[in-house]
Amino acid sequence: MSRTEPPTRWRSVLPHLDEQPPPDLTPPTAGGGSVQVNLPMQLVRQSVQQKEYWDIPAEVVDAYRAFRPTPLWRARGFERAVGARVPVYVKYEGGNISGSHKLNTALAQAYYYARAGVRELVSGTGAGQWGTALAAACAMFGMKCTIFMVGNSLRRKPYRGTLMRTLGATVHASPSTLTDVARRSEAGVNSLSLAIGEAVEYAARTEGAAFCIGSGETYSILHQSVIGLEAADQLAGLDAEIDAVVGCVGAGSNFGGIALPFFSAAATVGTRPPLLVAAESSTTPKLTRGTYAYDHTDATGTGPMEAMYTIGSAYPIPDSHSAGLRFHGAAKVLSAMRHRDQIEATAVGQVEALEAGRLFTRGEMVLPAPESGHALAAAARLAGSGAEGNNGPLRAEKGVVVCVSGHGYLDLGAYQQLLDGELSDEAPDAQALRLAMGDLQRVDRLAEAGSGHER
Repeated sequence: MSRTEPPTRWRSVLPHLDEQPPPDLTPPTAGGGSVQVNLPMQLVRQSVQQKEYWDIPAEVVDAYRAFRPTPLWRARGFERAVGARVPVYVKYEGGNISGSHKLNTALAQAYYYARAGVRELVSGTGAGQWGTALAAACAMFGMKCTIFMVGNSLRRKPYRGTLMRTLGATVHASPSTLTDVARRSEAGVNSLSLAIGEAVEYAARTEGAAFCIGSGETYSILHQSVIGLEAADQLAGLDAEIDAVVGCVGAGSNFGGIALPFFSAAATVGTRPPLLVAAESSTTPKLTRGTYAYDHTDATGTGPMEAMYTIGSAYPIPDSHSAGLRFHGAAKVLSAMRHRDQIEATAVGQVEALEAGRLFTRGEMVLPAPESGHALAAAARLAGSGAEGNNGPLRAEKGVVVCVSGHGYLDLGAYQQLLDGELSDEAPDAQALRLAMGDLQRVDRLAEAGSGHER
């Protein structure tokens, strides 16, 4: 790949997994049938086929050229600020209209849906990056766009809504007055799961519309592989050695995008991959405190159930500024890899995350999103005294590459609270976690019962 051109192929991790993720479970509907998810066939193929490289459509490559390749540099100022023992390299995805990595898959999905005849795309968004990315992609491919954004997040960041509307999208605060799922929700509930549930319901009843998702699906993670492919090439150009790769995790597209190409490259030549460390919010600790079970991806309770690390789709997630990480479950590909100890996870509180973001801003003159601050905090741990992972302490000995998934220029309210000493962390309630996970079908128990889903 030329260092002045974006990749022309995505790279899938599926051919390199010893076991594929367990199949989805489709629950029955009231009429006795099942919910059908209408995906363009190419997205279906990208989710299941054991094909390593996928050609990126020429129209999508042309769109990528406006902002890719994205920059990678050694963050020496940040290293000094956090007392790093080893180099820390940063892959920055915030330099596009959406302000985040989300545009990589939004452009691809809008392209495929438009070719399939869909006229309107509908989705839910937490922090707003995905909603902005989808609005931009729909504008580029001549489609309507409707977004349900987590209400607390939209109130904190009203200009996210303004930007989406400037791009032609219709934006609703979730919970809204438009859907049955919102009317049935508990008072005061604000979650990405609910926003997604509203979008699913709205799309199902709107002619010419389709629901699309920006993070947890296998095809979305495939599209994000451009991040890791570029990063590996750029690190090689710098003769840089790294033994740890870090990204923040909501459902997983950012972490999957930066990390999985390194896993695939190592599997191809039979070497040990770097530490692949997912940094999650301590308010939503699915990979560090969750269970590997079948759960819903949204709040409707009607869509397919996926095998995921989850704290339960019914769990009332504590509020935080990292709305993009406030999703109850992790992508099924990442969950399967976590189950086999192929990736690690560590939880970070929002105070530590925003403090890492503040130090990064002063050292590197780039303001990261609160979500990205979680990855920077984890990278600082790995490059310093170490981090706590799934199976014990984690420590980088050569170098760390971390994905700064987006900018924080619409998150200055969070930094203001940090500077004023008003920011705090709300720990998940242990009893509520147990209740939310208690009735879920654990994957290992299904295996013991002879379901064919083996650990």
